[in-house]
Amino acid sequence: MYNHQMAGLEDYGRYLEDEDELDNARFLSAYKSTLDDAPYQFINSERDLTLPLQKHKNVQPLYESPDDEISLRKYLGASVNLISLITENLLCHPFLVLRRQCQVHHAARRYHVVPITLLPVIVHLHQRQGVTTLWKGIGSVLLVRGMTLAVEDVISKFTPWPKEINAKTTVKQFGQHLLLKCISIAAVVPFYSASLVETVQSDIASEKPGIFDVFREGASRLLSWSVPQKGRMLPVWALVGPSISLGLSKYVCQLFVRGISTRIMCRRVTFYEERRGARTRDFAAQSQVIEVYSTMISLMATEMIFYPFETILHRIQLQGTRTIIDNLDSGYSVVPILTSYEGVVDCYRQTLASEGVSGLYKGFGAMMLQFAAHVAVIKLGKWFITQISELMSSKPPAKVVEFYKLEGKTPVGSATMSRSISGISSLSEEIS
Repeated sequence: MYNHQMAGLEDYGRYLEDEDELDNARFLSAYKSTLDDAPYQFINSERDLTLPLQKHKNVQPLYESPDDEISLRKYLGASVNLISLITENLLCHPFLVLRRQCQVHHAARRYHVVPITLLPVIVHLHQRQGVTTLWKGIGSVLLVRGMTLAVEDVISKFTPWPKEINAKTTVKQFGQHLLLKCISIAAVVPFYSASLVETVQSDIASEKPGIFDVFREGASRLLSWSVPQKGRMLPVWALVGPSISLGLSKYVCQLFVRGISTRIMCRRVTFYEERRGARTRDFAAQSQVIEVYSTMISLMATEMIFYPFETILHRIQLQGTRTIIDNLDSGYSVVPILTSYEGVVDCYRQTLASEGVSGLYKGFGAMMLQFAAHVAVIKLGKWFITQISELMSSKPPAKVVEFYKLEGKTPVGSATMSRSISGISSLSEEIS
């Protein structure tokens, strides 16, 4: 009887051991299945407890909440917008100088319609006059743009005319807004003409203007409103009409193209999200990026469409100023600008008769270089900001040493693993 009881207890003990081993096997199988998606592996030696963090791909967000990530993305989107603004107003100025010099040189033999012909000229200008030769007049250009914004702000404060428009703007408000634009363009016409002279005149054949000389020259042209100041210079009243027509047409066309491009890009993003089956929460950052690209597209389209009209306007604005520009046929000499246009129509006819249709597109290659540089800077800035965002939004994975427990001394190349309370709790927290 006693022997039968002892045999039963031994069988029951072996049964418990088998059950414990089965539980251990189930636990290890479940634990291994949780690690299949991660780059972790079971250890074979004590040195395997030290895992290289750079090889782990399962990064964890550093944000405490999704709102923190959205706030960071809004900041990054605003940074891209700022890069685009700086590029448009500062970094593209050398191409603006080349473009205007080509436009006003009526006797040029090389039209520079494609960018490749401008590259040796740029090299020659830098060798002869230095790097700053293509940055002339940048101060006056920025001052004129600031003056335009100031005039619009003053008019909008003393009148009910809106300075900005949106989707809720009525037809009456839109007309008032266009009237505000017309007045601001007319107010800065003489100063714009003075700034044009500073951007095209040669540094080696003319005195370098002061910072505020654009106001002095613009005021003297404004005082001689109806009578030319000197020589063949056209009066200001003859320049106001063409300037308003061109400026207002470019503004309306830019609004139209920007609205169409924005809708197209929004629909493409919506279609992509529907195919992916998920909608983004970061609408503000996405709209900022769309706004940057739609503005750039509208600017490129508008400048290409109205380029011939801008050539005509620049020529009549520069006439009679006795300006000497760099000869962009070679980049080594200078030439004076001596024209005798009676107005816009006469300038158009003479240009077609002596230079052909391609004469209206002189310097078009400089504009192509300008937009290529603009797109490249925005792409580079966006990539750089994206890299910073990824570095800020990721951190190394948690250590996995706490899931292992070595029992006793094990020979090299093998190690036993068993469950522990801390390991199970840590694993449950990690899985949850």
